[in-house]
Amino acid sequence: MKKYYIYLARCNDQTLYTGYTSNLIQREAKHNAGEGAKYTRARRPIRIIYSEKFNTISEAMIRECQIKSWTKLKKEKLIKKQP
Repeated sequence: MKKYYIYLARCNDQTLYTGYTSNLIQREAKHNAGEGAKYTRARRPIRIIYSEKFNTISEAMIRECQIKSWTKLKKEKLIKKQP
């Protein structure tokens, strides 16, 4: 069964980008090749520093929307909590 992930990526300017994908390694490579989101194209290189796994794309999209609504401080706290 296919898995989906939400991720937080740290951009070169230290901002955070939140997205979802079914392949974290491939997605990071696409961002760094300039084929990712418009936001990350001007802020390369990026590095995925946090992720969560989901069974369905809808679960991942709901979580992505939730995290995107957070402040940078709240996102940084989430990153620091990861094992």
